[in-house]
Amino acid sequence: MLDWTDSICRQFHRQFSRHALLYTEMVTSAALVRGDARHLLRFDPVEHPVALQLGGSDPAELIQATRMGADEGYDEINLNVGCPSDRVQSGCFGAVLMKNPALVGDCLAAMRAAVDIEVTVKCRIGVDDQDPARALPAFLHAVEQAGIRRVIVHARKAWLQGLSPKENRQVPPLDYDLVADMIDAFPRLTICVNGGVSTLDQAESLLARGFAGVMIGRAAYHAPVDVLGSADRRIFGQDTPAADPVAVAQAMTPVIAAHLARGGRLIGATRHILGLFTGKPGARAWRRALSEMPNGTVQDYQALIATLGERRAA
Repeated sequence: MLDWTDSICRQFHRQFSRHALLYTEMVTSAALVRGDARHLLRFDPVEHPVALQLGGSDPAELIQATRMGADEGYDEINLNVGCPSDRVQSGCFGAVLMKNPALVGDCLAAMRAAVDIEVTVKCRIGVDDQDPARALPAFLHAVEQAGIRRVIVHARKAWLQGLSPKENRQVPPLDYDLVADMIDAFPRLTICVNGGVSTLDQAESLLARGFAGVMIGRAAYHAPVDVLGSADRRIFGQDTPAADPVAVAQAMTPVIAAHLARGGRLIGATRHILGLFTGKPGARAWRRALSEMPNGTVQDYQALIATLGERRAA
């Protein structure tokens, strides 16, 4: 979710669910430690519970980045060993580290020893020519030995050569059964699953199979009302009403105003809320209106919301 789940996106998603754990986009330890990019760690308190996702393979560097995340107030630090992009391969982090579980174990042990908050890891079931039935247990063994207790497994292989990042999210077949087998094989691990989940019905089905959690990415981004709007009630058992899209649009006004005050463009904030009315009347008009005012003002945005209110009242 690089360039997607920034702070504005997470504040938007928090309007739908108070209990879902939100993750940042991946930030490299090198950018934080050597690149003077601490500004990437900023988040709003409303985002809690929120996890910082790191990319890296140098234990010493990851220790510093993990401490920086803890100092900023994150609830969890997650090491990404699942991203298959060209950038992560050249930098020796992300899915390529599935080939070196011992190094991942060293990194995780160092990160865990550096802070008091939870450290987790996200991985694939294997990469390239690895046999997932062998690669995944070997990886989870190294993770467990490092003292990690929660793992999020994207239930697909990653092909680092021959497939684009987008294809790696769609082409390799899903193997939920293999990941489910790991629940019994590693009873001390809390295993969550990711990949191919686009509805709450699917999430509930996977939870019923024994998974401790389900991570949903792009589906939650593109159709937040459908995926997150009733999550607190259906997944977390909370007696709360489903979020009203118009009320959410109104609630985003101060977030957008703050973004503009920092010198940002309107589209930099509204790009995250294009899917607010997905599957509902007026969705196309909403997307078009936002797209046609990339350099608009808060007043422009408020006028659009007022139009929504007028249509509802009519």
